[in-house]
Amino acid sequence: MNVVHLPGLPGVTRAGPDLGPYLAATAFLDYETPEVRRFVSEAIGGAHDARTRAVRLFYAVRDRIRYDPYRISYDSEAYRASQVIRDGYGWCVSKAGLLAACARAVGIASAIGLADVVNHLNTEKLRARMGGIDIFYDHGYAALLIEGRWVKAVPAFNIELCERFGVRPTEFDGSGDALYQEHDAQGRLHMKYLADHGTWSDLPLQQVREDMLRHYPGASFSAGADSAPVSPQDRFENETPLGR
Repeated sequence: MNVVHLPGLPGVTRAGPDLGPYLAATAFLDYETPEVRRFVSEAIGGAHDARTRAVRLFYAVRDRIRYDPYRISYDSEAYRASQVIRDGYGWCVSKAGLLAACARAVGIASAIGLADVVNHLNTEKLRARMGGIDIFYDHGYAALLIEGRWVKAVPAFNIELCERFGVRPTEFDGSGDALYQEHDAQGRLHMKYLADHGTWSDLPLQQVREDMLRHYPGASFSAGADSAPVSPQDRFENETPLGR
């Protein structure tokens, strides 16, 4: 099935052929695998309606998969939803893909979007890895079709990271967009959205690869993810944000 790229959110239609690309399993959104099925079942519990299921899936991805910006890989295998679950960590693109896959597993149409944001809560180590750049290109989010309306959701930052950084966690109620807050818990600048590049019916890894190499030519993660295990004290959430 061809990947559909749109400049915005997909049109809202009745369930039918037009939603096919947004409900299908793919190599990345492999929701028919045992790992994803188990993750989804544990997350939704006894919930039966789409909104409640979507909300529970959002929080499961947000908090059970640790945010790790130092393991940005160009290996396709790392972006399979089942592999993200096995790893237990991911970054905004891989976590958005996991949420999209989980949504499809319960019949909720989904897409993956990319946007550029300015991150005012960078750390010295991460900024160095990014070649001194504070713009996060191709920040990933999931778009979910809930009760006839597309909503955007960013499950990237787990609750432990938010608490340590003094950032308001991204909350999701299934009826409105759940995006990064512009300010942190103390009213300081946090995230600013610069551009939205639209949505894809499958995880656009090739687009992300090309953009990363173009925008971060001097970045130390440009060759792929770190392969060595990360000790708890070396995790991103234990760093100190710049200017704090």
